[in-house]
Amino acid sequence: MLLRVAAGTTEPRYNCQPPFHPDQHYPELPFSEISDTANPPYALLRHLLQQLGNPLNSLVRPGQTVVIKPNFVLSFNSSGQDVFAVVTHPSIIRALVDYVYIALRGNGRIVIADAPQMDCCWEELMRAQRLDSIIEFYQRKFQFNIEVYDLRNFELIDNRRTAFSDNRRPLPGDPQGSVIINLGQQSEFYGRASQNYYGADFNRQETIGHHHGETHEYSVSKTILSADVFLSVPKMKVHKKVGVTLNLKGLVGINTNKNFLVHHTIGQPSEGGDQLPAHVHGPDRFVLRAQRWFFDKALARQSRWGDLAYKTAAAGYKALIKPFCPISEEAIVLDAGNWYGNDSAWRMTADLAKILYFADSNGRFRETQQRQIFCVVDGIIGGENCGPLAPDAKPCGCLIAGDNPFAVDMVTAQLMGFDVQKIRQFNVAADGRWNFGITSVTDIEMLGDVQPFHFKPHPGWIGHIEA
Repeated sequence: MLLRVAAGTTEPRYNCQPPFHPDQHYPELPFSEISDTANPPYALLRHLLQQLGNPLNSLVRPGQTVVIKPNFVLSFNSSGQDVFAVVTHPSIIRALVDYVYIALRGNGRIVIADAPQMDCCWEELMRAQRLDSIIEFYQRKFQFNIEVYDLRNFELIDNRRTAFSDNRRPLPGDPQGSVIINLGQQSEFYGRASQNYYGADFNRQETIGHHHGETHEYSVSKTILSADVFLSVPKMKVHKKVGVTLNLKGLVGINTNKNFLVHHTIGQPSEGGDQLPAHVHGPDRFVLRAQRWFFDKALARQSRWGDLAYKTAAAGYKALIKPFCPISEEAIVLDAGNWYGNDSAWRMTADLAKILYFADSNGRFRETQQRQIFCVVDGIIGGENCGPLAPDAKPCGCLIAGDNPFAVDMVTAQLMGFDVQKIRQFNVAADGRWNFGITSVTDIEMLGDVQPFHFKPHPGWIGHIEA
């Protein structure tokens, strides 16, 4: 039986009037309020759900917990453009909340949760999202509480500054705590040398400590693991390390400590690394190697003296070396595994897919899928070029929906103009050890006639991902 994925297009604009009501009344909705501002994405999402046979009514049962996981990676667009080319728009979240509430029949929990990067300012993000307006409407109208959680354990105080030791503040994180899950030999990292792994923070030893030998650990949100239904709502974007970031790569947001995640391996391919391609020349490699040395010896310590040592070295480089030996723009863009040869980040993505599917609420692996899953990709405004953090806005007016993350991501990647055979995060679907319900794109039936949008890849992927 083919997996059905529904895709459609509408006007490439959002409803920006909180709490993001539909612009007309639909008979199934338990409220009569409508927006006086057009809301084309709401009508499109409703149409896609109908095409799929209203799957939320069968996936969601009264009394259950439904976790909606948007893409909340950052509170601003590093390119200076629209933040909603980076993160999921709240009007899409609102429409899903409505149809989940209908399926719950008012009895159960709706939780909106994600773990952004450490330089995401949660208050800034929430001001842009206006989720408070949705919460207030549901409390007033139905006496129903929608919960919203930042799953991280810390954030930067000033998210435009370097993550020095005095620029961090702890966060309460997931109210249910975290579960450490060891994939061991089932990890895509098993059997690989780990001494040069690099994670999301300066302290590489923390990352290596969770990925070596038969230890391959992830710190996963208990709220996520305890969900009966996981509803993924990613942004339609390109990604510098894995090609595209959709439902699968978005699973980094179920991790409460991002430094458990291997992002790249230091060095060039001839050295067993994927930090930089082989053609990056010697002076660039020297400068980047020196920077990494200071990360390891100074910033990784997370101390006032380590910060001072790094600041002193950085000032000396800018004054004495950079004027005569500047690092090339290409090396800056490709550094940290930001190219098609990254052989680490796709493995992390595949491991997270295994956890989502097969880890139970206590983190133990089972043979069968442990929670219902549904996905909606927000491509009303997508993100191309320098994704995922500094993309150019790509107005597409597109939504893609289905109950298999691999199938939805494969269809979305094709609509972005990419070849799924060149995106390694999908390879694990064909691995006989894991039953993800799909082995290739031939297992998919696409509903809807949508033509490819031809996204511009990240610069490190140009010529290596296009269909």
